[in-house]
Amino acid sequence: MTQSATSDQTIFKGTAPKVLANFRRDARAVVAEGDCLKSLRKLPDNFAKLIITSPPYNIGKVYEKATSLEKYLSALNPIIDELVRVLSDKGSLCWQVGNYVEKSEVFPLDIFYYSIFKERGLKLRNRIVWHFDHGLHASKRFSGRYETLLWFTKTDDYTFNLDPVRVPSKYPGKTNFKLDHPDYGKPSGNPLGKNPSDIWKLILHEWEVGLWNIPNVKANHPEKTVHPCQFPIELVERCVLALTDKNDWLLDPFSGVGSAMLAALRHNRRAIGCEKEKEYVKIAKQRIKDLFSGKLRYRILGKPVHQPSGREKVAQIPQEWLFNGNGK
Repeated sequence: MTQSATSDQTIFKGTAPKVLANFRRDARAVVAEGDCLKSLRKLPDNFAKLIITSPPYNIGKVYEKATSLEKYLSALNPIIDELVRVLSDKGSLCWQVGNYVEKSEVFPLDIFYYSIFKERGLKLRNRIVWHFDHGLHASKRFSGRYETLLWFTKTDDYTFNLDPVRVPSKYPGKTNFKLDHPDYGKPSGNPLGKNPSDIWKLILHEWEVGLWNIPNVKANHPEKTVHPCQFPIELVERCVLALTDKNDWLLDPFSGVGSAMLAALRHNRRAIGCEKEKEYVKIAKQRIKDLFSGKLRYRILGKPVHQPSGREKVAQIPQEWLFNGNGK
């Protein structure tokens, strides 16, 4: 495989794997079409090194059915049972959610989900904040600009590869200053960079303070498809690099248009997604083909978030705001 970067896509060429409809140990890519729970029940125990997904949000989108928060969480219980069963003992589960809002009251979904996973024996390693600058504006509260990703493990013996996700040190020349330290006067950091915090901010290729400042997939995003609530590929890539090894399995039980699968396949992992919408299944399969043919539009991992220069027309203060009520 070869890959090189451009501003709007990564050219990644290789032989596209055959996308199967049913799980096989020797498969590279599987898209199981149909009911998620039925598909999960067919999967073997302890096979997935990483389960990562963004479950339906229950906020009335066209592909969801609005219901009460209690019923919403209850309906996911049997699915979560299956996810815990298929998760490897050395595996991780990353559950990315936002807020449930009813009559302008906010219910942070990660708080509700924490107890659900904790009751099943999973252990929370990090609560990661994913920040984005654009979204719907609220009128009776501050506009929401973040979501959270809960990283759980099944046991204390889990895969965690720090080196692929280290960030450049702010002060690489810092030295050990204690006189009694055996390495007094020598560099105190790691030459590969520092360990990023649980709030990642991606600026100029630096994973700096832990705020995952990754644009959400809106109309002008290079990865945009017809899906109304789409995963950015780069959000998943960070989890793939840190929490899996080559040839490990990634599972997304609500795979949509296949963004999590693409992140896994780009880094030589195996991927399986479950999706009930036929249109999304078709798009996911096409995106996998596009990935290996070099045609996939893709926002490069670590690409700086666009900052307006101030010269753009949309960045200028409207003339109407420059005058008072008398037109002066």
